[in-house]
Amino acid sequence: MRYLKFGAMVLVVVIFTACNVEPEAINYGEDQCDFCKMGVVDKSHAAQYVTKKGKQYKFDAIECLMREIANPEIILEDMAYVLVADYQNPGQLIAASEATFIICKKIKSPMGAYLSAFSDVKEAQKAIAKLGGVAYDWSGIQNKFKKK
Repeated sequence: MRYLKFGAMVLVVVIFTACNVEPEAINYGEDQCDFCKMGVVDKSHAAQYVTKKGKQYKFDAIECLMREIANPEIILEDMAYVLVADYQNPGQLIAASEATFIICKKIKSPMGAYLSAFSDVKEAQKAIAKLGGVAYDWSGIQNKFKKK
């Protein structure tokens, strides 16, 4: 009987820890993009989303994330996190909904869309003033990548 109770407790602990819905660190140079299957190496342009069920999806470029979620079968409401790399802080992921996105031909991104994300709108505006480009908020960048 004692072993049965212990086994039940272990099972409960395993279930609760397995249901942890949190982003996991991107292993640059090891992880593979879930959209294009290239290696995730660029810390300034990577992205990730996590479903409410805890499934992780990692991307080598923000444009791969955008193309993935443009698929009508992907439902944003099913996502617990949508994160993009902060261009000015490589390796740091920020909430896509709070980012300012820019498309600037002078800032190359892994898949050629010239798409970068900034955590600070003023820094994004400075980059545009210096290098050119167009700014988008989360809604605007989603519309830009919607499948036609």
